[in-house]
Amino acid sequence: MFCRTAQVFVPQCTQVRGMATLKEIRVRLKSVTNIQKITKSMKMVSAAKYAKAERELKPAKPYGEQATALTKNLSMKDDDETEMIIALTSDRGLCGSIHSSVVKAIKARLAEKDDAKLVLVGDKAKAMLQKVYGKKVLGHFNDIGKAPPVFQDASKIALSAIDLGLQDYTKVTMYYNSFKSVVAFRTLKVPLPTKNNMTGAENYNLYDSIDDEVLQAYNEFTLATMVYYGLKEAQCSEQSSRMTAMDSASKNAGEMIDKLTLTFNRTRQAVITRELIEIISGAAAL
Repeated sequence: MFCRTAQVFVPQCTQVRGMATLKEIRVRLKSVTNIQKITKSMKMVSAAKYAKAERELKPAKPYGEQATALTKNLSMKDDDETEMIIALTSDRGLCGSIHSSVVKAIKARLAEKDDAKLVLVGDKAKAMLQKVYGKKVLGHFNDIGKAPPVFQDASKIALSAIDLGLQDYTKVTMYYNSFKSVVAFRTLKVPLPTKNNMTGAENYNLYDSIDDEVLQAYNEFTLATMVYYGLKEAQCSEQSSRMTAMDSASKNAGEMIDKLTLTFNRTRQAVITRELIEIISGAAAL
């Protein structure tokens, strides 16, 4: 008696190394889709905040121009013996290189003037400068950028800088981002007036009829005004940069979604084809 045996074909259905499964692609696709929803929402919020910041910047420009008129008309001495640097950033990120550009300019200055002291406005400047230049930091201000800046915020920063000895420095420079357009900004450094560099100016005799106390009060008001103008410029630049960054992120997420969808469809088609081959092979073996 002969026993007839049939050879059964067993297809190789193991997962290929480096090839994602349908579940992994589905999870990744859902994750990228959720991220795109977030970036689109952030873009809309940033667009509304940018429009408001641009409206508030226009009435603030005369204050900044009036404040800088003193430093332009008064030939202040440029003595680098002692220098204080004020960096204007914020606490919020996801806005491109808006904060790193300010930090980069300050690092370039510290490479030339290593004994300069720092006053940091915003957590972003602190996070990027505290570790390397921690001994140079005299003061730090946070809770910046969460709400539109007002003159009271600038006054607190100016008064705190004065308490830290701003009037004793021969040179004080403020670094901030100036709004240029929706997709562009400039990182500027503006000299701030102090008692030392004003009294040592060449044409200081133009103001010899003004009492020293009045001149000091005007100097403090000018300092607060210039800080206020810098905060307004920085906020407008930050919101426009965040809007542009979120728009680019949404477009990149859309391209990634298209690629993942194509990969998902191809993988699903391969799985269906493989299952059909298994069914046909099993039927043929029987």
